[in-house]
Amino acid sequence: MKAVEISKPGGPEVLTLCERLMPVAGPDQVVIKVAYAGVNRPDALQRAGAYDPPKGASDLPGLECSGTVHAVGANVSSVAVGDEVCALLPGGGYAEYVVTAAAHCLPVPDGMSLKQAACLPETYFTVWTNVFMRGGLKAGERFLVHGGSSGIGTTAIQLAHVLGARVFTTAGSEDKLKVCRDLGAEVAINYKEADFVEVVKAEGGADLILDMVGGSYIQRNINALADDGRLVQIAFLQGMKAELNMVQMMTRRLTLTGSTLRPQSDLAKARIAEQLIEHVWPLLVAGRVGPVMDQEFALADAKYAHARMEAGDHIGKIVLSV
Repeated sequence: MKAVEISKPGGPEVLTLCERLMPVAGPDQVVIKVAYAGVNRPDALQRAGAYDPPKGASDLPGLECSGTVHAVGANVSSVAVGDEVCALLPGGGYAEYVVTAAAHCLPVPDGMSLKQAACLPETYFTVWTNVFMRGGLKAGERFLVHGGSSGIGTTAIQLAHVLGARVFTTAGSEDKLKVCRDLGAEVAINYKEADFVEVVKAEGGADLILDMVGGSYIQRNINALADDGRLVQIAFLQGMKAELNMVQMMTRRLTLTGSTLRPQSDLAKARIAEQLIEHVWPLLVAGRVGPVMDQEFALADAKYAHARMEAGDHIGKIVLSV
């Protein structure tokens, strides 16, 4: 099969078209003939040599895809050969075929294209587990998500809004801010022109913040929280270390937590998938939430997809057509 591999750690140019052996489904696994593969920040981190795949996972990048079930392993009854699915992957999505746990496959929502469905798994698994399962967001609470025009951001805005929260977000241009407002953000803050801390504090502070910036934003996020607020960290684009005022955390009863999706167990991911089917898939089918699409690239042009993502000009999700 054709695939895109990381020839050596480095920039987008190290993504190289190659040929690999097709994967084989083990017990509880399926092989998917890939139609589209989603492009995500962890792919770029892996390409740069900063995010190693879990033990036993493919060394090829790609953490989500859509396509058709090509083969099933022993004990698999939830999907069958020929089913159209979208799936969370341990790696290997930048290829014509990929293997993953059957429990991590989700049906393509009625009325949605395979291209759109490829944008769902990584972002919806991440947002649901961190905002709702870990962060405990409830209707009426004030929710701040940074990077509102990203794949994670556009997903978080929509889900939080539809489920009754007051949504605040940050972005770096008027075009991006408009998209965030159209998706349901009550307040969209240009972080280049205004201090999000002051804006959010003026509204009473955030009950929950979802952050992927890290670095200097960590203490600023703590400053922006309401008493008893929660900060959930899912990435650290500005750095993994920060100096914190622990007195604030103690006296204001703040919660600081976070997670990464890829290293979690197959069982943990399967439980997230079950919650998505119950709580989120009906919203997708009804058209109340959905992926925001940026641009499509051919599999062989993966390096250009990475360059666009890292330039920061995209709005929503980038996909590879396989």
